[in-house]
Amino acid sequence: MIARLTAFALLAATPAAAQDAMTVVLDWFVNPDHGPIIIAQEQGYFAEAGLEVEVIAPADPADPPKMAAAGRADLAISYQPQLHLQVAEGMPLIRVGTLVATPLNCLLVLKDGPIEEIADLAGLKVGFSVAGVEEALLSAMLETNGLTMDEIELVNVNWSLSPALMSGQVDAVIGAFRNFELNQMEIEGLPGRCFYPEEEGVPTYDELIYVANPETMNGDMIRRFLAATEKATQFIVNYPQESWKIFSGTSTELQDELNERAWADTIPRFALRPEALDQGRYARFELFLSEAGLIEGVRPVSDLAVDLGTQ
Repeated sequence: MIARLTAFALLAATPAAAQDAMTVVLDWFVNPDHGPIIIAQEQGYFAEAGLEVEVIAPADPADPPKMAAAGRADLAISYQPQLHLQVAEGMPLIRVGTLVATPLNCLLVLKDGPIEEIADLAGLKVGFSVAGVEEALLSAMLETNGLTMDEIELVNVNWSLSPALMSGQVDAVIGAFRNFELNQMEIEGLPGRCFYPEEEGVPTYDELIYVANPETMNGDMIRRFLAATEKATQFIVNYPQESWKIFSGTSTELQDELNERAWADTIPRFALRPEALDQGRYARFELFLSEAGLIEGVRPVSDLAVDLGTQ
């Protein structure tokens, strides 16, 4: 009996297994788009997976993929369209998971304004934030509606998309997120209306993805991270109100009408299988960018994305 008690005491005194530390850089400040990450953290799913996850909001939205490529972060949140450009430029990055599995980007106009269809933009101003991909999306949408880029005036409004539209600085903006800017404008009494890229000649794509350096990444650790966020996504889908309370409880800055509305609008867009890869989706978008002249040649999907579950 004494021997058994001693053995039990030694077992109880044994420290818990060490957690693997990993760093995840967000694409922007914490917002409802990051729900599965925050819920996984708050619900202890990362800890259950043997992970100690540090979540970092970047000082500059352009930094996260660069940090992952340089090995200064284990994972970064980025955008599928940007990934194609960065890989074409030689940046060592690969998609390892999906956070938001549908486009969020849209061409936004005033709901009660003069723009009833995209063709009405002829001779008018369109605001943007990120050169390259947003111009490619806009170009394809215009072409589908009988216009060219030469027939509109592009205005760089930095990240001030809806304010530029509401103030009349521009007549439309590309790059607005349908789960945020639409709600923001409605709350401020100037409702907007979106034209959706995937309905106007642009191949469907994953909006938010997890990227890593393929040469240095820890596949096992990333798989455990994705399993934890998958569990968190199921919790969010099953308990939308309870998960909102947990999420918004992490910061007073999240506790407002805009974020609550955005939370509800984002839930159906979270990737239910974050590890799974739709190879056709990446192949089609690579070809789209090549035909648009934004990248030279076409890379195989294996250079762009991986499904770690198949390895």
